[in-house]
Amino acid sequence: MRYAISPVSAVAERTETADPDSGTQSIRFGDVWFHMTDEPRWGGLAKAARRSGAALKRLSHSTPRRRLHMVVQKGRLFQQAHPDAHVLLDKGRYLVVDLDPRKAKKWDQGHRPCFAIRPLPETGVAFDAPAPRASRSAVLPWVQTLVNRIARAPFETDLKQLVAFPTRFSTSLHYAGAAKLARTHLKQLGFQTRLQTSTVNGGSSSNVIADKAGQGPTPRGVVIVGAHLDSINIAGGPTALAPGADDDGSGSAGVLSIARAVKNHAAVHDLRLILFGGEEEGLFGSQQYVASLSSAQRKRIRAVVHMDMIATLNTAQPTVLLEGATLSQSVIDGLADAAATYSQLKVQTSLHPFNSDHVSFLDANIPAVLTIEGTDDANQNIHSANDTLAHINFDLALEVLRMNLAFVAQAIGKMP
Repeated sequence: MRYAISPVSAVAERTETADPDSGTQSIRFGDVWFHMTDEPRWGGLAKAARRSGAALKRLSHSTPRRRLHMVVQKGRLFQQAHPDAHVLLDKGRYLVVDLDPRKAKKWDQGHRPCFAIRPLPETGVAFDAPAPRASRSAVLPWVQTLVNRIARAPFETDLKQLVAFPTRFSTSLHYAGAAKLARTHLKQLGFQTRLQTSTVNGGSSSNVIADKAGQGPTPRGVVIVGAHLDSINIAGGPTALAPGADDDGSGSAGVLSIARAVKNHAAVHDLRLILFGGEEEGLFGSQQYVASLSSAQRKRIRAVVHMDMIATLNTAQPTVLLEGATLSQSVIDGLADAAATYSQLKVQTSLHPFNSDHVSFLDANIPAVLTIEGTDDANQNIHSANDTLAHINFDLALEVLRMNLAFVAQAIGKMP
């Protein structure tokens, strides 16, 4: 097999469309296509590229198709764990790598939020960079009023308080302290709060749950906004320094910012905020939360918006990746519209969900979307003592919060 890369803008939406006889398979990674073709049909791909003016880059690497895998990683964790792996395409969160299938199966992290390794699809989209679906002409004044309450000073204060804990390892006393702090803040904002005990590898952790009831007629729906409160230092172990500023202090502080913005908002539907424990060890907190819900409670959930790493700039312009599944396409679309209307964010989208608490909801057929800093490059400091405030981009975080709040506001509605 032969492989090549070309810009999306330069080639027809599918190379097969440009030349049906080319025999080429193509997968989209944001602004580029990754093409696969056998040697006898290479001419067809090259011909199609010339016709469309594409800058087709032929890769010198040649390997059997079965060895190609797609890695979805958190930060640069796959490359840090396996620096000698042969990477054919690097788009930050997404990689195309050459791996023996047996080694890929052995290295795969499953749902543990480090990285996932899957056989490379034959065609389709790993992640997309769609054109905006809406414009600022669609602004709703009451939504804009709420969005305007997102401010740097309180977000930064909350984040500094979380990062001040030496670690937020899920079963540590420091995590318990962070959970108590977050619960106190949410209670002071008028939310009904509780701790839900969870088990993490035989130890005890908890989820912080905060509710704000809507004022509409029953039965009401509920919108969930979440992040994971725990942090980890993989190399150092449970007691090592793990400030977790981006992963996921940024998302946790973001939940508090949204709580602050809507504390006096008279909504139709219920709002539930959740800070999960046990995410870094394997999504334990969110899995146990979802398992605790009855069928009726699951059906009430209108949408889940999860924030995990929203404050490192990996792209030329502020970008957010919206990651979900087919069942959450309407939530992805709603968030993309909110981004175009109430922020300056560029949007990327993916239907390949891995590596964070949104997966626990998707596995239960609940529409959930991960909002995470855009890919192209990737944060190399997470899961270590280096995930500090020094690497936080507050402007990006605030833009992601404006998008999320705008979507959530419309999802919970406003009483007349």
